[in-house]
Amino acid sequence: MLKVSGLHSYYGRAHILSEVSLEIGRGEILALLGRNGAGKSTTLKSIIGLVTPAQGTIEFQGEAIQGLPSFVISRKGIGYTPEDRRIFAGLTVTENLEVGRQPERQGAPFWTLEKLFDMFPNLAELRDRPGGYISGGEQQMLTIARTLMGNPSAILLDEPSEGLAPIIVDKMIETILTLKSEGLSVILSEQNLSFASRVADRATIIEKGQIRYEGTMAELQDNPDIRNAYLSV
Repeated sequence: MLKVSGLHSYYGRAHILSEVSLEIGRGEILALLGRNGAGKSTTLKSIIGLVTPAQGTIEFQGEAIQGLPSFVISRKGIGYTPEDRRIFAGLTVTENLEVGRQPERQGAPFWTLEKLFDMFPNLAELRDRPGGYISGGEQQMLTIARTLMGNPSAILLDEPSEGLAPIIVDKMIETILTLKSEGLSVILSEQNLSFASRVADRATIIEKGQIRYEGTMAELQDNPDIRNAYLSV
């Protein structure tokens, strides 16, 4: 579904990503793990086109997409939920969702307001409330739901569990597993190993902009040396 090879990305002269490679299949969940500042968010931004890679290739369903504008990449079927959510505070929940609407996409799940409100009943109750007047957890759900209105085949989730209450984290886990059951490919950037272990099939660890480990989530759980070296605070 998505393959990244030899990616190098910069912020100005700062070399943030160096030779980053990863791939994900259809209906698979990949956890991109690492400490704060390791390069997780930059990897996702490079895939979606918010950061232009200086070197390397990104293939989505067999098509090279590196260097394309982010709106073009989105229209090809990759969704992105940023860490800072970026909802429209002055628009209602329903209006925020309508902003993300794209046409039905062949081979991808088709999402309607009704289907999303079934998956996020809290949002259904708040459909007429401005986005700036709902809780942080509800805003996180709204960000994901808005992305799904674009009917993506793959979705990039940047720190989806950050700052959420435990009950909302459980709902987020349920949501991500529902996306998997719908056939979506999911890359989630996370610092929370416990959260990632409950949803991901495989794990990739990034440290100082380089991939340090790749394996199944079960293999990572059985490898305390790797966890201590790259994930411990």
